[in-house]
Order: sequence, then structure tokens, then C-alpha cells
Amino acid sequence: MKKRINSPLTKALILFLLLLALFAVAGCSQEKDAGDKAEIKIAPAKIRISLQFGLGYAPLQVMKEKKLIEKYLPGIEVEWVQMGTGGLIRESLIAGDLDAGFMGIPPYLIAWDKGVDWKIATALASSPQGLQTYRDDINSLSDFKEDDKIAVPIPGSVQHILLAMAAEKELKDPKALDYNLVSMAHPDGTNALISERGITAHFTSPPYIFEELTSVNIKQVIDAEEAFGGEHTFLVGVVTKEFHDKYPAAYAAFVAAVNDAIYYVNQNPREAAKMLAPEYKMSEEKTYEYLTWPGTNFTSTPYGLMGFAEFMKMSGYISKTPTDYSEIVWENVSAAIGNKAGGKSPVEEAQYRKKTK
Repeated sequence: MKKRINSPLTKALILFLLLLALFAVAGCSQEKDAGDKAEIKIAPAKIRISLQFGLGYAPLQVMKEKKLIEKYLPGIEVEWVQMGTGGLIRESLIAGDLDAGFMGIPPYLIAWDKGVDWKIATALASSPQGLQTYRDDINSLSDFKEDDKIAVPIPGSVQHILLAMAAEKELKDPKALDYNLVSMAHPDGTNALISERGITAHFTSPPYIFEELTSVNIKQVIDAEEAFGGEHTFLVGVVTKEFHDKYPAAYAAFVAAVNDAIYYVNQNPREAAKMLAPEYKMSEEKTYEYLTWPGTNFTSTPYGLMGFAEFMKMSGYISKTPTDYSEIVWENVSAAIGNKAGGKSPVEEAQYRKKTK
């Protein structure tokens, strides 16, 4: 008796296997062209992905809850590894303890500058960020004194580099406030600032910046978008060359899952807020308010790659810059940005800082 092959489930399975075959063939071709003898596999038994607390990571929480990677790779085990800082994520990727990690552009560039063989696989979000204080006598960066402490997650974090950009504009010295910095996790920094203990100011991101800006004793000194000179990506997803080349189908599934999750958050913010509220220990209404706060942009296309790289090289935080963004992003990101003949497209222009007088 002949087996039926015309059911929707069977057709979907056949299509899926064909897609996997295409991914594998493409990966093998790339490996052959590069002269790399590494074995090509469809996927590892387990994919390990970093996760941090913060609204910028909302699509990752959606990926986790809706099992979106498993949608593209049935049977795969996905391990979500909770980590505190981009520095830890960076070191875990380098050590081979993670397959994909999310961090700010500056921590990624610092490791790339040191020779780590990885590229950006996706962006995640652009988010409101800023420097806040409770002090009435501080209204600009020039008002900070030597003993005023400014909290950032770690030196080299996106918050640190954005502060340096603001210092370059206002104080004509990007490192003018580097000696004022203290390392502090975002929740601790927010608690210290609101209670006016231990620090003078805090440079932070959602949801912590929203808590600070809604506190009656807190005001903003620096807006991150003004410091950079335009919209810039807060978080990027990074994948090593080994994972990208060895598991092309798993890489494709990871990217597709991120896109699915971002689409879901953008198109269904109420449903996303309901899903994420317990994770963030907030009400659904407050979660929705924070997810849709002006300036928030969940997108897999990055902004500001070359702007960060050029500034960090000029200021001495890294020793080199890529000649083109394609040196630091995988092919899917490069394709999304594009390469307009005869001049840069708006998305290409968005990779750079706006020129200031």
C-alpha cells in the first residue's frame, strides 16, 4: 500500500528537510571555498544562548517562551544561560561555553579588536538610555567634580562609551570622566541613585531608566541618542565563526527565531506584555508602557556599527576599525543593510555618527 505524501504535515516536513539540505549544501560550499576541512553538521545537540534581565532582551524572552528555535529545529535542546554583564557573555563565547550571546556593540568591538573570530548575527533593539542624577547642582557634564561617582555596568560597556561620546562633545575630552566611573549592575545602580546613596549619577537602560525618570528626585543630564548623534543599536547578537560555519542550519534557525520574536513584540505588544510581566515582576500595564516607551525600537537591523568603531579607535579604546561593516557582521546582516550604488542608503548612513561642529 502506498504511503500518503499529500497531507499538510507531510508536505511541511518535506519542505523543512529540503531547506535544511540547502543550508547544509551552502555551508559545505562556503567551507570548501575557504579551504576549511571542518565537519559540517545540520545542528548541535544543544544550542546555548545568553540571557540578561532588561527590556531590551524582551524578544529573547519571547523566543524562550514560544520555543521559536525549536520551531525551526524540532528536537533541538536550547539552553538559556542567565548572565549579568556583557563582559561575562563575551568571555563565555570566547571559551566556547556559549553558541550565541547578546551584548552592546562596544564590548563586541573590544574583543574583535583583540582578534576574537566572531561577527554580529543580528541586532535586537535600540532603546532609550541616559545619565541621571539626583543632584540639583549638576545640570551638565562640566558640573561633575573629581569625587563624584558615575555608575556604569563595566568599563567598555555601551553606557561608558556613550558617556565618553558626550564628554567629547561637551568637554572636548572623551576620557574626561573615566576616573569618575564605578562598576555597578543596573538594578544596584538604580537603587543607589533613587535612594541617593553611594553614587552621584547612573548611566542606564530600560527598565531601570524608566524607574529613575519616574522618580520625583531624579533628572536626566545626558540623553544617549543626543550623545551618539542619532539612533544606535543597544544590543547585538554575536556568533563565533566556528558555530556559523559548522552549523549553517542552526545558525539560520537562530536568526529566523530572533526575527520571529521581534515581529511578535512589535505586532502584539499587549500580548507580549502579558507574557513578559511575570518575568519582569511588573504589572501588565507597566510592562506594556515600558515596551512602547518613546524611542524603543525592536529591530534585527543594527544602527551605529561604524560610528562606535570609529569613535572607539579615535579615543583609544580599540586599536583598529573595520574598513567596512561587512567585516564585523555575517552575510544576513550585511544583506539587510545593503550597499547602495552611487552613495549610501539611509540604513548605511545610520551605521555612522552624524557629524557635529
